Amino acid sequence: MKLQNVLKNIEILESKGNLNTEITNITSDSRNVEKNGLFVAIIGYTLDGTKFIPNAIEKGATAIMVDETVNISNFDIPENICIVKVKNIRYQLAIASCNLYDYPSKKLKLIGVTGTKGKTTSTFMIKSILQKHGYKVGLIGSIAIYIGDEKIEEMDRTSAESYKLQKTLAMMVEQNVDIVVLEVSSQAMKLDRVVGCEFDRVLFTNLSEDHISPKEHKDMEDYFNAKLSLCKMSPVVAYSQDNEYTNRIPNLLSDKKLISFGMKETANICGSDLEMSNVGVDFKVCVNSNKFDAHISIPGKYMVYNALGAIAIASSFEEISIQDIQNGLKNVKVFGRSELVPNKLGLTIMIDYAHTPSSLESILKTVKPYTKGRVICTWGVGGDRDSAKRPIMGEISGNLADFTILTCDQVRTEDPRKILSDIEVGLKRTNGKYTIILHRTEAIRYAISIATKDDIIVLPGLGSDLYIDYMGVKYPYDERVVIHDIIEEMCHGDVS
Repeated sequence: MKLQNVLKNIEILESKGNLNTEITNITSDSRNVEKNGLFVAIIGYTLDGTKFIPNAIEKGATAIMVDETVNISNFDIPENICIVKVKNIRYQLAIASCNLYDYPSKKLKLIGVTGTKGKTTSTFMIKSILQKHGYKVGLIGSIAIYIGDEKIEEMDRTSAESYKLQKTLAMMVEQNVDIVVLEVSSQAMKLDRVVGCEFDRVLFTNLSEDHISPKEHKDMEDYFNAKLSLCKMSPVVAYSQDNEYTNRIPNLLSDKKLISFGMKETANICGSDLEMSNVGVDFKVCVNSNKFDAHISIPGKYMVYNALGAIAIASSFEEISIQDIQNGLKNVKVFGRSELVPNKLGLTIMIDYAHTPSSLESILKTVKPYTKGRVICTWGVGGDRDSAKRPIMGEISGNLADFTILTCDQVRTEDPRKILSDIEVGLKRTNGKYTIILHRTEAIRYAISIATKDDIIVLPGLGSDLYIDYMGVKYPYDERVVIHDIIEEMCHGDVS
């Protein structure tokens, strides 16, 4: 496609070079530039993309996009390379990507899922229900990209950059996918990653305190409005009636078709009569006066909310039956979400993504009533993020867990000792027993060494992450492998 067509509907403030140059790919990562590429040089929080322009040209870029703060005459650009200056460069990156890939979201049905908790689980539940009906479903989420049950690619963030997203949607159009379920973070909205997407339905699961920091959202209203902006992009919105933020939606989006879900009879999709255990939940669902039984193989009341949200989206498709919903929900398993890890010692070990006060409280309240012995909670929180939640989470663990082992999570570039010290402030407000073991593997080893078959070891935090981010470097780290290796050593007497 000619560059001028890639730049359709984009105001060019200044340009130098041939706008008729051929473009076949687009990226804001110079490492991924290919021949005839458009390199979008974004000046971000930590990196200045303009410094990588020479690398991009060397790798085959024939066009460069910069933002309005850049003086293009400062760059020694070869004559055969076109450079353009635009306003709001992230937004224009999304538009250019849509142009290059011919707006693929218009050629299939697109379901967006947002919220503080439950996004990943909800996307898998929606996908499973729709597949039971016979649809070919794609999923783009924080764990991986799927078409049907085939994993296409692993992911390392909740929402892909706009160019990656449009390219993936275009691939799914080529694969004759009927419906795509897309996990959308508030950062994706703030950074214009889904600009140009045409959503058919949006699910807003809930909102609770998270992502409040200088690099993310200044306060809860800013956080809520970022999520709400996704709802404004869709004619149909499903929302939790039981959440203090999402229940404001009817007053804010009166022009949309709204579907409420919750545990109250006033909800369009109502859940009741929950029978919970450590391995799942049986409950009743009422949809349009039709009441039926449902089962999910993931424990917790909050998982029922995820299921109700998925049912709300599914019920907006007239052709989806109650049997589709029941069959779609009953065997859903989500990597890193309330995931029980089989092991030779017969211990109950659960990996979860809980990393907020409300999600930590939910997982501990879920397992505690069904655990004969102790709840051993082994966790930490991420660095370079909202530090105000740390003592709150420490207090929750101190009050609900029988024993807390504080350890490193994704410390990023922050001193892990400072992170754990912040958590310890809250723990000290309780009578909870705890210890601190900085190295995560050693913390897990200790938890396993003191656990009995009546106990449960809960490992909140990493969930589906397969790495540890330490001082800006991501090291491979799979807790399932770590658990397996520790237990193998114990079984062979290599560890005292």
